[in-house]
This record gives sequence, structure tokens and C-alpha cells, in this order.
Amino acid sequence: MQYITRMKLISNKALRDFSALQADAEAPLQAFRQLIEKGRYENFAELRATFRGVDKVGERFVFNIGGNKYRLVAAIAFAPQLVWVKSVLTHADYDKGDWK
Repeated sequence: MQYITRMKLISNKALRDFSALQADAEAPLQAFRQLIEKGRYENFAELRATFRGVDKVGERFVFNIGGNKYRLVAAIAFAPQLVWVKSVLTHADYDKGDWK
């Protein structure tokens, strides 16, 4: 039997911390986490097939969360199946560009 490595999100604390500030972000952020951790994505095309609202910005991946209300900025290493949450922002804060 072959073991399939699923994506691992590092860390859920960033999602919980943001949800403490923006309570309506909790459900969509946890839905994102569950979907990421159930999947295996070999490349950006596979990631985008599941997450239509993801873009690659430089070396980072930017996900639209909560109906485009929030942005999750992540680094992804496809080979080891790891996702590092770098920032979770409101759309307005994302547009300011301080996350870059």
C-alpha cells in the first residue's frame, strides 16, 4: 500500500489569530484549511483547479478568501507538500501592498 502525502498547513494559529480580529473570517479560513489539508497538489495548475481564486504573485500564492473579502498570502513547497501562511489580510490591507 502506498502512502499519499497530503498538503500540510503551517500554521493554523495565523488563521485563528486573524479570526479573533475578524470573526466572520473564521468559517471561510477553516474551510480553506480543510480543503488544503485534504488535497495533494503537485503544481500551481493543480492548486488552481481546486482554488479558482488563487494567483501567483512573485514567489507567493495569494488566495481570495470569504468571497474576495480577505487575502491569504502563502509560500508553498509542492515537493514536500507544505503551505506556510505568511499573512492573512483584509482586501483593503492587501491592496496597500505592505505584505510584499
